[in-house]
Amino acid sequence: MVEKSGRSLVYRLAMACFVIVLASCASMRQPFEDPTVTITSFAILPGKSINPKFEIGLHIVNPNRMELALQGLAYSAKIEGHQILSGASSDLPVVPAYGEADVRLTAQADLFGGFRLLNDLITQQRRQVAYQLDIKLDLGPFVPTLKVAKSGDISLSAR
Repeated sequence: MVEKSGRSLVYRLAMACFVIVLASCASMRQPFEDPTVTITSFAILPGKSINPKFEIGLHIVNPNRMELALQGLAYSAKIEGHQILSGASSDLPVVPAYGEADVRLTAQADLFGGFRLLNDLITQQRRQVAYQLDIKLDLGPFVPTLKVAKSGDISLSAR
């Protein structure tokens, strides 16, 4: 009986130590602020293909004291409500602590989404089209993913 209560006491002490260590690690964690992601450009690239290519420019600002080694980025875009492109990239820069980095993504439109968009543009003359861009940044295993949604208008008028 003494042996059983001794094991119980050791188990309780081990659990108490584990909880104390876990709590102290959590309190040592530095506060993390979400990086700011802004769209610097969203343009239709010139080309002769019926399936247009787009270039998306992003500017990422890191307000934290640790660098952000971006693991990946996934994105999708709609133009005039039509899903026209989506993609992912793992070729991303390290954003330095209290620093900034630029990312350029090149994406090709979904063929059927492109046809629907083209049909809308032909039947309804417009000077600008509305877009929505959804971005997911993977900041690593210890930080939750950051989701950013941006929307606006793209001018179709010649400059």
